[in-house]
Amino acid sequence: MPPIPRVLAIAGSDSGGGAGIQADLKAVAACGGHGMTAVTALTAQSTVAVTCVHVVPPDFIVEQVRAVVEDIGVDAVKTGMLGDVATIEAVDCALDLVPAQTPLVVDPVMVAESGATLLAPEARSALIARLLPRATVVTPNVAEAAALAGKDASPPGRRVDVGALARAVYALGPRAVVVTGGHRERATDLFFDGEDLVEIPGERHPDGAAHGSGCTHASALATFLARGRDPLEAARGAKRVASRAVRDGLRDLGAGAGPVNALGVGSRPSG
Repeated sequence: MPPIPRVLAIAGSDSGGGAGIQADLKAVAACGGHGMTAVTALTAQSTVAVTCVHVVPPDFIVEQVRAVVEDIGVDAVKTGMLGDVATIEAVDCALDLVPAQTPLVVDPVMVAESGATLLAPEARSALIARLLPRATVVTPNVAEAAALAGKDASPPGRRVDVGALARAVYALGPRAVVVTGGHRERATDLFFDGEDLVEIPGERHPDGAAHGSGCTHASALATFLARGRDPLEAARGAKRVASRAVRDGLRDLGAGAGPVNALGVGSRPSG
């Protein structure tokens, strides 16, 4: 157990500061860890739209991970926006530099809060084949879980069987799955580790701000794993952190979906 958990986020950058590595670093800090990054893509992004994406060369992704591992060390890894096949292959190689048994949280980011596509369709199979079997926990929302499982997220005339989705994603190789509840009628996460389906309830905050909530949840979960918690306990802690970040979200920033607020900015004096 390190005195300060060292958590590496391998993800894209959000120039608006709401999601991506910016959200990752805030979430890790909020959970008492030291956040580090390997940037996979630079996005020109606001609360309204993603207007441009610049992909980082694969060999540079690997070198970012190498630099962190060889000097600082890593107690947990979280992946976010990966974008394309070449990036996923680079991340797969980079993870070989991380000590074996290091917890890995895979957040299968596919679509931004604004609706922009962040994972090429042909990259989905690479994500499934290369990263899901490595994962300690995978954290899709309902739509992402359905895409990974090859199922319809909105079957006409009936509700989505989220338990079946969790089981289907689990069958792809991770040790555990958390289907997050932010896009469901009830804000309840569903955890599955191959044995029991466990509901992790939470409050819905319609007056909050949710941009970056998935990144925040996955990074908090990774930090709790780095602190030695088991996956279910870490998922419960991550739910609390993400829910609070949405509740305290900065909804007055920008014209679109406001960013979450994992650090409680504005809730206490700064001086």
